[in-house]
Amino acid sequence: METENTPDNAINRRSFIQKAAVISSFMIVPRFVLGGKGYTAPSDLINIGFIGTGKQAGGLQGAFFDTKEVKIIAAADVYGIKLQQFAAQVNQRYAMKAGESKYAGCAVYPDFRDLLARKDIDAVVIAVPDHWHSVCAILAARAGKDIYCEKPLSLTIKEGRAMVTETRKHKRVFQTGSMQRSWPEFRQAVELVRNGYIGEIKTVKVNVGIPPVPYNLAAETMPESLDWNFWLGPNAPQVYNHFLAPGLTDDFWAKWRDYKEFGGGGMTDWGAHMFDIAQWGLDMDGSGPVSVTPPDKDHQFLTYQYANGITMTHEPEGNQGVTFVGTTGSVHVVRGKLETTPALLTYKLIGPEEKHVYFSENHYKDFLQAIRNRTKPIADVEIGHRTATVCNIGNIAYELKRPLVWDPHKEEFHNDDEANKLTSREMRKEWVV
Repeated sequence: METENTPDNAINRRSFIQKAAVISSFMIVPRFVLGGKGYTAPSDLINIGFIGTGKQAGGLQGAFFDTKEVKIIAAADVYGIKLQQFAAQVNQRYAMKAGESKYAGCAVYPDFRDLLARKDIDAVVIAVPDHWHSVCAILAARAGKDIYCEKPLSLTIKEGRAMVTETRKHKRVFQTGSMQRSWPEFRQAVELVRNGYIGEIKTVKVNVGIPPVPYNLAAETMPESLDWNFWLGPNAPQVYNHFLAPGLTDDFWAKWRDYKEFGGGGMTDWGAHMFDIAQWGLDMDGSGPVSVTPPDKDHQFLTYQYANGITMTHEPEGNQGVTFVGTTGSVHVVRGKLETTPALLTYKLIGPEEKHVYFSENHYKDFLQAIRNRTKPIADVEIGHRTATVCNIGNIAYELKRPLVWDPHKEEFHNDDEANKLTSREMRKEWVV
């Protein structure tokens, strides 16, 4: 019997290795064999650029980095110190991942249009104030980029519809940042409602904040690295205040959300999350209410009505959440918690033959998968637009202080020029797209 150390066996081994080398040249070796489990070849990574590098963008940077499916190669912002900090964080992440002391792969741009001009960027993440969403998204679509845009989708209804139109025209994938659709408690709540476990839905209660107010902050000295005129962008000139554009040492969320020139108050900030779940549960992703009535002697709260008779109220008090009330029970959902009546419904397993909604466990991976498949993601642009519209018509009713009849098909108010004027806004000529 031959042993490992016999000359004949050594020859046989060498012959085998040589033959194996020849054979391997004709084999396709899985990438995980070459680079370890979970390895993604550089050619398979999706190159993304960030437009906006503030507090929200910092969280999104980590979320996309953790997918291991992207490479962040560029960022744009009008606030220089924030832009540089964001790029430094990206570069540090990649340096640590590669085991290197230095990495400088994230390019920076004061003007997002220069970022969009790069042919090697596949998709953009838009995390700028609401008054910029439509311009950035429309120009991104025209530049051939897929888009992840923070909620609420748009500052006005007509801008939202324009975002949908341009997305479809240029065949782009568009994910709205309504990440609650990828969380299990909200999916369970919606599937309980859709499958009739609380009977026929009668009312929906949405707990989110109040409408915005006109901008009224005092003028302050402007930071050197902030291009304030560019920050205002489509908007008319306003005085600078750091509550609108916090610096690196300010530990709070920017307050532009509170002012109607830049955002929609709590109605659109948290409303874009919670009204979104209400629309999802009611299977109204492609439509919306047919009327909205502000608080009056007959209505304690702002009240929406759908064509099927279901009413929905906006109730600013309480934790941000949604409550569906049916003829045989209720479903109340907030982040991290689902409460039902009967209580056992909380853990009810929805059967394979029952109604199921789009399944996503990771909002960012879902977007990337949609890019690869060229399909609509869980929070497609039309969905984001319809949710923002619900919030916006509520704000318009609050402002005008009277009932409004809304046509969700035509996306206009019935015989009401004053209300219809508020579905759009005047924009500086340079930014009319």
